Amino acid sequence: MEILGVDHIDLTVNDLDRSTEFYEKVLGTLGFRRIPNEYNVVFGNRFMTVGLYLSTPAERGIAFHRYRVGLHHLAFKARQRADVDALHAFLVREGISILDLPADYPQYAPNYYALFFADPDGMKIEFVHCPYGYWRRVQADGHDERPRFAPQGDA
Repeated sequence: MEILGVDHIDLTVNDLDRSTEFYEKVLGTLGFRRIPNEYNVVFGNRFMTVGLYLSTPAERGIAFHRYRVGLHHLAFKARQRADVDALHAFLVREGISILDLPADYPQYAPNYYALFFADPDGMKIEFVHCPYGYWRRVQADGHDERPRFAPQGDA
């Protein structure tokens, strides 16, 4: 058996209208379109879907923290480095919260270039370009030879 990729990701949000507007802008810029669905809000492209669900009343208003059990962050793969810069320009124009400007992150992989930003609930989202060669080898071999940094417990 082999997994071919991620089929869908469903996110629970505090304010469905606010998050729908945010993800419609951001995912629309990344080539996703809204897909009619009777149970939640769904955006899709030819590779995957992202769904939005409203949190339960008991959970509503609780701030997201990526070091709790569950989602740490969501990373989308960019076709080319220039796409990362183009999304950054779009996010700036839209007034969307940038966590880390586009930059090289050699600690993740050679030629790893990424941008980090936050959704309305504070979920960290990454848009990354990393040439396939390095990670294809890591994925095929099942291990990464580079030393890794221990988590710093940042927020």
